[in-house]
Amino acid sequence: MRWAAVLERSLTWVTAHDTDTLVGFVNVAWDGGVHAFLLDTTVHPDWQRRGVGVGLVRRAAQAAREHRGLEWLHVDYEPHLTDFYAACGFTPTPAGLLRLAP
Repeated sequence: MRWAAVLERSLTWVTAHDTDTLVGFVNVAWDGGVHAFLLDTTVHPDWQRRGVGVGLVRRAAQAAREHRGLEWLHVDYEPHLTDFYAACGFTPTPAGLLRLAP
């Protein structure tokens, strides 16, 4: 993936580190209007189940709140992540998905 191209279109991103080692990341994309989107939430397996992911998502949500004019923060996730995102403050909603590439 070309991260520079991704990050230049981001509202912000949040990282977690253990000293100099990157252990977690979440990207906040923005539509230029009232919607922001969490993308690429990830925590290194050795650091999972320690609150790192919840902390990343909460800091990303706070950054989105501080951005003037944003009203909604969206996230898409697979069913096994429902409890994780509920712990982050998200409410499940129905959504649609269209696969663009085979």
